[in-house]
Amino acid sequence: MALPLHIVALVLLAAVLHATWNAVIKAGEDRALTMALVIGTGSVLALPVLPFVQVPAVESWLYLLLSFLLHVGYFFFLLQAYKVGDLSHVYPVARGAAPLLVAGGGAVFAGEVLSPAALAGLLLASLAIASFAFERGLATPRQTKPVVFGLVTAVFISSYTVTDALGVRVSGSPLGFIAWLFLISGVPLVGYALIARPGALGPYARAHWKAALFGGTICALGYALVIWALTFGAMAHVSALRETSVVFAVLIGWILLGEPFGGRRVAASVLAVAGIAIMNLAG
Repeated sequence: MALPLHIVALVLLAAVLHATWNAVIKAGEDRALTMALVIGTGSVLALPVLPFVQVPAVESWLYLLLSFLLHVGYFFFLLQAYKVGDLSHVYPVARGAAPLLVAGGGAVFAGEVLSPAALAGLLLASLAIASFAFERGLATPRQTKPVVFGLVTAVFISSYTVTDALGVRVSGSPLGFIAWLFLISGVPLVGYALIARPGALGPYARAHWKAALFGGTICALGYALVIWALTFGAMAHVSALRETSVVFAVLIGWILLGEPFGGRRVAASVLAVAGIAIMNLAG
């Protein structure tokens, strides 16, 4: 079940794009409003695409609806997690745990059972990615809550990843499935921003539309590449490779945001790459 090189390249590009739009959110003046604008931009970008793609098969619409609901839960818990903890604690835990859960979902729902060697590589990669959250030591009681929220967020990430993989595979039109998914995915977050922060989204959008357009475009492109890869590749392999976005996010933070990049981060990055390499070499 090793990924072909061209799929590896696409997912790595998606990981870079994912890390980049998360950096846009992290650098934003208001994280919640920035996220709403970025995800909402993806929905707007999907509109002109719809007339040029085939409508996905009826069999995939239940998956689209389920993915929409899972994204609602994902955005809710992600925003709650950012209220109780820092991005550097929540994000690595969520992204490190997700591939393991995706592997379980792939085995149960698609018969994608990993070999012992591939599972060992996945464990190594996931633990290395999650370790970015604990580079200053194990979580203190004050940091436990963000870790818990991060794990709950991981459940939603893995659930919508498995759902999207199953949906796009029966859609008969990967591009159509992707376009419709993006159209509906931005609704809950934008709706939440409008309800929770009445009158704030419009002025914020006018002041930060360039960042929203940039972040929304690369966010849409990045996840579109992931869904496309899930059409052809095993879920666990694609998910683990995508979550190297944590490594790229650390590099972006170091280069552009002046964040530290010490020996522990270097070691974690090397171990994450080694684990993914083992997965693909093991097949």
